[in-house]
Amino acid sequence: MSNILVIGEHTEGKVKKVTFELASKASELAAKLGGQAEVVFVGASPQNAAELGSYGAKKVYVLQNVKLEKYNTEGFTKVITDLIGETKPTVVLGTASPFGRDLCPRLAARLGAGLASDCTNLDIQDGKLLATRPLFSGKAFVDVKFESSLQMATSRPNSFVASVVAAGVSAEVVAKDSDPGNLRAVMKEIVKGQSDKVDLTEASKIVSGGRAMKAPENFKILQELADVIGATVGASRAAVDSGYAPHDMQVGQTGKVVNPNLYIACGISGAIQHLAGMRTSKVIVAINKDPEAPLFQKADYGIVGDLFQIVPLLTQEFKRALAE
Repeated sequence: MSNILVIGEHTEGKVKKVTFELASKASELAAKLGGQAEVVFVGASPQNAAELGSYGAKKVYVLQNVKLEKYNTEGFTKVITDLIGETKPTVVLGTASPFGRDLCPRLAARLGAGLASDCTNLDIQDGKLLATRPLFSGKAFVDVKFESSLQMATSRPNSFVASVVAAGVSAEVVAKDSDPGNLRAVMKEIVKGQSDKVDLTEASKIVSGGRAMKAPENFKILQELADVIGATVGASRAAVDSGYAPHDMQVGQTGKVVNPNLYIACGISGAIQHLAGMRTSKVIVAINKDPEAPLFQKADYGIVGDLFQIVPLLTQEFKRALAE
């Protein structure tokens, strides 16, 4: 049967937003294939797993074993491979997250499947998956077609809208005891980061600062703006190399690749390495004193001026607009 299986992600007992996005897209694609969308979680069942039914998923598998309570590439690959052998989906989708980037290539190799990674769009053409992904640091896009019978792809977070297909419908949740085999490495502990902010790779809005921020303490004006609009704060490599921000905030070719709905770049010139990490953002706003800054060529909106004057004004205007 031409079903599509989504490899789900969850944290702290809740399904992650990216999985709702993929389930919704999988439902759309499965309808074109005459099949249905299904989701698989490994480890404990998320509390809201059944909610995926509203986003088009007909069935949710939960592969359980005490050895799988923490992520393990070897164990997760084994049990998902077993499930795919049993359910025989036509397409398997994952997220281009640290989890998906680690798991999906190994899974594809085990299954002999073609894998298109870091995709920004997925469609069905002539009964086969058609995946669109960026090349050359995002300067070009290519459509990937598959020759293998099993087709796999990972997509960037925020590439698709988590659309409610049938409100109030619950997916069938099927718990399965799974055997991960003899694991050669065991995850002992996962230490949660101190920040409660949404990770840059999943954020729908990002406010980033460059070398023009001048000092670490100046990032507080970006944080104030981010708090108002519900965004996550990022930084350019220049800002990180200058010691203004930690590396986990870095956006770019040597940092994190992001795909938000809104990206506000403050004092960032727009070097190709930075563009490689954010050029697929839906709306780009550039704030820079230099009218010749390369980022203005890619921006949807540009403001030429001093960020230390403009950002506080934006913060006040957003506060006023959101209060109305």
